[in-house]
Amino acid sequence: MRVALSRFRIAGEIAVTRTFRVPGQALAYEILDGSGPTLVFCPGYGSDMAGTKAMRLWAACAARGEAMLRFDYGGHGQSGGKFIDGCIGDWAADAAHVIATACPGGDIVLVGSSMGGWISLLLAPTLGPRLRGLILIAPAPDFTERLIKPALSPAQAEMLVANGVIYQPSDHGDPTPITLKLIEDGARHLVLDAPIAVTCPVRIMHGLRDQDVPWELSLRLTESLESEDVRIVLVKDGEHRLSREADLELLEDLIGQVK
Repeated sequence: MRVALSRFRIAGEIAVTRTFRVPGQALAYEILDGSGPTLVFCPGYGSDMAGTKAMRLWAACAARGEAMLRFDYGGHGQSGGKFIDGCIGDWAADAAHVIATACPGGDIVLVGSSMGGWISLLLAPTLGPRLRGLILIAPAPDFTERLIKPALSPAQAEMLVANGVIYQPSDHGDPTPITLKLIEDGARHLVLDAPIAVTCPVRIMHGLRDQDVPWELSLRLTESLESEDVRIVLVKDGEHRLSREADLELLEDLIGQVK
């Protein structure tokens, strides 16, 4: 498919680039030129490239003259499409497309937050020797199968099949839509039940007070990763977002270990 690019302005003076993976749905991204490897941030479910962690890393890379890519999946942030229409496979394809468009060569360090951790684990094996390191923040691989489905009541499961969507209360804002498409597609992209072909250094940080994704899932993940250089940092008073100053400093330190 021919890649179409355009520039547009969002709040302030930030110029964002758009590319199209599918006709009519623009994917927004911002690339920071600098020395490599390029840091690539994969945001979480319903989050975007303007989140606290992404912007902290952006500022740090800019100050050091280092390269970084941040982007929005379809239906997220500044990208086109509807959030409710997306699923894991779509968002992984969006991420792969933006990476291929914005940084087709050179080494990469992937940083995945929550669902972005699952996306990163899907992308990582495809990058081969380009992948210098993998940083996962409260990663949520296979969350549709391991977290959402077991928590559904019989009534919710019946409503999901009948209506194609249910809405669950969220501590982070408006109720979260859970679609049947998301569940069914998630089952086609599970990563934890087979070896994950990642051999680069991996660093994982997870809060022990995480109410959204249990920290034990990160321990399970280490069993699937083929890399022998895997370290987990458990933050005793950390919750899911891990966006406090101490958390952000820890994140930068972990990135420094693999770059």
